[in-house]
Amino acid sequence: MYCSQVFAGGLLTNGNQSSQYIRMLSRNASTDVDAVYFNPAGLMMMENGFYFALQNQSLYQYKTVESTFPSLNSGKYDGLLSAPVFPTAYAVYKNDRFAFSLGFGPNSGGGSATFNRGLPSFENQISTLVPSLAGLSQLGLNVTKYNTDIYFKGTSVFWGIQGGASFKVNKVLSVYAGARYVPATNKYSGYIKNIQLDVNGQYTSAAPFLTGTATQMQGLAAQASGAAILASGAAAEVQPLITNGAGSFTIAQVEGAGYLSAANAAQLQQGLAQLGLSQAQISQMNISQVQGAFSAGAATLNGEAAALNSQATTLNGTAAQLADKNVDVTQTGSGITPILGVNISPAKGLNIGIKYEFMTKLTLTNSTKVDNTNLFPNNAKTGSDLPSILSIGADYKISKLTLSLSFNSYDDKGVDWGTNIYGEQRTIAHNTWESALGAQYQLTRKFAVSAGYLRTVMGVTPQFQSDFSFINNGANTFACGIQWKPTPKITVDAGGLYTGYSTDRKTFPGGSDINTTGIAYTESYTKHNIGFTVGLAYHIGKM
Repeated sequence: MYCSQVFAGGLLTNGNQSSQYIRMLSRNASTDVDAVYFNPAGLMMMENGFYFALQNQSLYQYKTVESTFPSLNSGKYDGLLSAPVFPTAYAVYKNDRFAFSLGFGPNSGGGSATFNRGLPSFENQISTLVPSLAGLSQLGLNVTKYNTDIYFKGTSVFWGIQGGASFKVNKVLSVYAGARYVPATNKYSGYIKNIQLDVNGQYTSAAPFLTGTATQMQGLAAQASGAAILASGAAAEVQPLITNGAGSFTIAQVEGAGYLSAANAAQLQQGLAQLGLSQAQISQMNISQVQGAFSAGAATLNGEAAALNSQATTLNGTAAQLADKNVDVTQTGSGITPILGVNISPAKGLNIGIKYEFMTKLTLTNSTKVDNTNLFPNNAKTGSDLPSILSIGADYKISKLTLSLSFNSYDDKGVDWGTNIYGEQRTIAHNTWESALGAQYQLTRKFAVSAGYLRTVMGVTPQFQSDFSFINNGANTFACGIQWKPTPKITVDAGGLYTGYSTDRKTFPGGSDINTTGIAYTESYTKHNIGFTVGLAYHIGKM
C-alpha cells in the first residue's frame, strides 16, 4: 500500500512546497527563501542576513471511482482528500560565501482521504449475494436487494526535514550539498458492517438469515434422506416377488393371488404416489417397474439431500464471511534523501538552477490494531521508496517582468513499487516528467502579480492501478496570486491553483486472477484539485 501525492509532483513526491509555488508553479531557479527546497544553491544570490518563512496551504482533492460491476447498488464512489493545514517553513543564514539552510514540510501525502461509501473492491463481493440467492425463491424467499455500511479513511504524511550548506564559487557559480530526513506515517481505518438483505420486501440482517435458511435446508435434506431410505426399503421388499416369478404382475394381481397383503399393497401405492406417479400410472406398473421406480426415486432423493446439504454449507460459509470487518492500522518508516545543487548566473537577469535528489530508500512497517480483511498483517513490511529527481529551471528578468521555466524528471522506473491490492506488480511504462511556465509582473515597488501553468505526464500502467490507490497519467494545473511587501523586511505571498486530471480506466476480465467474481467489469478513476495559500517571510539584514 502507498499514498500518492497531495498535489503537483511525482507519484509520491509533493512539488507544492511554498506559497510562491502555489501562485506561480515554476520555482526551480528561485532565489527567494523557498530556494531552500527548489534551488538551494541559488540561496547565494540573496542578500546577506537571516531569513525566516512560515507558510500554509489549504488543499482539497475530489476523487471519484466509477465501476460498471453489474450488481452494485450504485457504481459511483466519491471521496475527498483534505489538507486544510499543509505547512512549510524555511530558515536561512547567508553571508558572502556561505549559506546554511533548514526546511520543513510534507514531502509526500499530507492529507486524509475519506470515502463515506467505501470503495468498489469492498462492495463487489457483497453485491453478488442477491443474484447468487435467486434459488431461494423455491423456498418462498425472494431476495431482491442488499444494503451495507462501508467507510474508509486513509491518512498519509511523509515529512521532509532538510538541512544543507551552499557555497559561492564565484560570481557565476554556486553549489549546494545537503540531505532531507523523511519520517513517514500512513494510517488506514474503516469498516464493512450491517450487511442486510431485502427478503420478501423486508430488510433483515444477512448473516442470521443465511444461517437460518441453511438450517431449514438441512432439515429438508434430512427429510429427503429419510424418504430415500424408505424408497430403498420398498425396492428391497418386492425383490422376493420378482425372484419367485411375479415380476411381470401388477400390484393388484399380486395382491389378488395372495402374495401381498392389502396393507402392503397400499403402502407400495402410497410410496409411488409420493414419488410423483399418478394412480393411473401405478395401476399399470408391474412389480419389476415398481422396484425400478423406487430405486430411481431413492437415487433422486439422495441427490436432493446432498444438494441441500451442500447449499446449506455454502450459506453457512457465506454467513461467516459477512461478519462485520474493521481495519485500524498504522504504517511507519523513515529514509534519508541526499541532495546536490548548482546555480549558474551567466548573464544579467538570467539565473539557472539545477538540483538532483537521490533515491530515498524507505520501508514501512505495519502496526495493526484490527484487521479483519487480512490486508495488513501486523509487522509486515512494504517498500515505499521515493524516486530520484532531476530538477532544472531558468528565470529571466526583463525590467518589471520575470519569466520562469521549470522541468522535473522522476526516475519512477528505478523504484520497485510493490503490488496493488489485487496482487499485481505495479509497473511503469515511462518516467514521470513535468514542465512549468510562470510569470511575475511588478506592478509597484511593493506589489506584484503572478500566474503559471504546469503540465504533468505520468507513466503508470493499468497494472499499477486500483480503486484503493490510483494515479492519473495526465494533469494540467493553472495558478495565480500576488506578492506584497509592506516593509523591506516582510513579504506576504498569497495565491490559488486548480488541477484537472485525465480519466484513467482499468478493465477486470471475468475469471482473471484479479477478479474472483467471474464477472467482467471496468473501473474509471478521476479527480481534480483546488488549493489556496498564504505565506509570510521575514528578513533580518546582516548584523
